[in-house]
Amino acid sequence: MTTALIVASLMFGTFSADKSVLNDPKVFPIAVWLQEPSNAPKYQKAGFNLYIGLWKGPTEAQLTTLKSAGMPVICEQNKVGLDHKNDPIIAGWMHGDEPDNAQEVKDPVTGKSGYGPCIPPAKIVGEYRRIKSMDPTRPVMLNLGQGVANDEWIGRGNGSSLKDYETYVHGGDIVSYDIYPIAGLNKPEPADYMWYIAKGLDRLSGWMPKSAVKWNCIECTPIDGGRMATPSQVTSEVWMSIIHGSKGLIYFVHQFKPKFDEHALLDEPEMLASVTKLNHQVQSLAPFINSETILSRTTVSSSSKEIPIDTMLKRQGHDEILFTIGMRNGATTGKISVKNWDNRTVEVVGENRTLKAVHGQFSDSYQPYQTHIYRVTH
Repeated sequence: MTTALIVASLMFGTFSADKSVLNDPKVFPIAVWLQEPSNAPKYQKAGFNLYIGLWKGPTEAQLTTLKSAGMPVICEQNKVGLDHKNDPIIAGWMHGDEPDNAQEVKDPVTGKSGYGPCIPPAKIVGEYRRIKSMDPTRPVMLNLGQGVANDEWIGRGNGSSLKDYETYVHGGDIVSYDIYPIAGLNKPEPADYMWYIAKGLDRLSGWMPKSAVKWNCIECTPIDGGRMATPSQVTSEVWMSIIHGSKGLIYFVHQFKPKFDEHALLDEPEMLASVTKLNHQVQSLAPFINSETILSRTTVSSSSKEIPIDTMLKRQGHDEILFTIGMRNGATTGKISVKNWDNRTVEVVGENRTLKAVHGQFSDSYQPYQTHIYRVTH
């Protein structure tokens, strides 16, 4: 990435009252989940431009700290939040997390905790309407659990089904979901299931109203002290998300075991450096990502029938960018054809190499879940 693009990405990642991170076409929302406001400058340095959730908040002190740092937040709509309804530091409102999961309940006799049904979808829609009635000017975010993609998920509430999501998605203007294939799935080869991220996003597209925007969550820590995605796997998860239509990313940076660490990403130098570089690259390409996808001009064939290659073509000015990713845990070669790329020099972004599109066609190799980003100037 050029110095100019890095500077631009840092500028775009800075919050200003007249240009929200949620509606600026030059900005891609990159959020961090439920973090202490005092760490906002560290996250900004790492390319984050949004907080999601505030512990037992928002409180006056939390909002003051975030405003001082210039870090906007999507938070719950409590009294303090409504008192700041005219404050642009609040970018949006949110529901409680993962209403589609089994909810914790206490036995009234024994006092012991257990798990009961999910929150009924109709109740989430009703709460959405209440939140909007208090402030129709801001979007409401709903984050769902891994049941969106994982049909084997035992944490879904009793009696719930995929059909419920057709109602849940009407409970937010921004509809997100989380699944952490490496750290969170109980599979012997979890990398074989990284494509579940795309599966869930595609399902959301089928359920959601056209007016809603879809986001998703990204892993980057050993959440329960076990397996942890590698920096390259996190990079793949991010680009897979974007190629499958995600319009905002929420990094889950906690670690719960063997010791609780709220900001575990900040304590992992290698991962932090990789995420920082990745976030800045995403931000530098935000004007392309946020533009309309160009359909029906790209065809791709994979040398392996078991490994599809997914693509997304975008244009800004004289430049077109084709985002691509191999979608399974294996190597393949892709033959790519893009109409109007006849005999063009194709820059492979960030890889210090070029290809030649002969009659609009070129080939490239893909390692497991590898992304290639191709740029052509007309």
